[in-house]
Amino acid sequence: MGLSCGIVGLPNVGKSTIFNALTNAGAASANYPFCTIDPNVGVVPLRDRRLDRIAKVIGSAETLYAVVEFVDIAGLVKGASKGEGLGNKFLANIRETDAITHVLRAFDDGDVVHVEGGVDPVRDAEIINTELILADLESVEKRRLREAKAAKGGDKDAAALVELLDRAIAALDAGQPARTVEVEPERAAAWRSLHLITAKPVLYVANTDESLAENDHVRAIQKMAEAEGAAVVVLSGKLEAEIAELDDAEERAAFLEDLGLEESGLDRMAHAAFDLLGLQTYFTAGPKEARAWTIRKGDKAPAAAGVIHTDFERGFIKAEVYGCADLFELGSESAVAAAGKKRMEGKEYVVRDGDVCHFRFNV
Repeated sequence: MGLSCGIVGLPNVGKSTIFNALTNAGAASANYPFCTIDPNVGVVPLRDRRLDRIAKVIGSAETLYAVVEFVDIAGLVKGASKGEGLGNKFLANIRETDAITHVLRAFDDGDVVHVEGGVDPVRDAEIINTELILADLESVEKRRLREAKAAKGGDKDAAALVELLDRAIAALDAGQPARTVEVEPERAAAWRSLHLITAKPVLYVANTDESLAENDHVRAIQKMAEAEGAAVVVLSGKLEAEIAELDDAEERAAFLEDLGLEESGLDRMAHAAFDLLGLQTYFTAGPKEARAWTIRKGDKAPAAAGVIHTDFERGFIKAEVYGCADLFELGSESAVAAAGKKRMEGKEYVVRDGDVCHFRFNV
């Protein structure tokens, strides 16, 4: 299980600069609108110090982190939902992602043009959000026509879907994103099948200057996000680009320490995106590798095992489990076992973030 985030924003807010720093993929980055003409995809490791420590204690030869996939989508403008700028081609790319990472410019620089003529991140957010709402509205209205015709023919599933579509239309017509619509748990799958852009969770990224000092733009973004119940990560795209050029881990750590930071803004962005969908990690560890696996919060042991291989879930017997904190405290797996901290868990065990697991199965 992975996580895919579409990076959206107006032209010249720093999207591609941040994407380049994330992936070192070399996406075009220049001081003019639409410098990204194709969606660029980069897979970013979710750096986890716990996994590093596990690998060191166990003596694993290789460390494999969980990953977040970021899709850099060309800058949207007013009218994108109607084909302005690069239009619907890139709105379709957003539909394929799990979440939206919305980059907002939070710095003043007369040498970097702004497509709207001045820096106002709240206005910029409203422009993008309006375009996404309009795109969703067009999509659901077309879908409703098809489903209503099927419902008249006696299709009960279509009739149920029409009711959900009507809820979506009511919210979108009122200028509200689809994620504000309350949907019963038993209807969540049908709701997801609508593939609404504005139903996706959003993480706002405030791209500020290299001082990382809080300014009026950052405060405005934080106030807006708080009202929406959304999260905000504050970073400097230029600074992150410098950090990304440092290949040596110790050099990166020293650079961050000089800045008074424990981790880079991009690492915080990746972790925040991961949390956005209610995901967590458990670990497996042995001489060959220590690895992080992505599961949903609340997943039980068989489902967690199935992330490794479907046979593990199908033939699940038991799971040997201990917490990574116990490993760090006691210093070895044998000491964890001797202290009674290693447990045998069955099918009803809910895997916790930070668990180290070894699955027993038979197929």
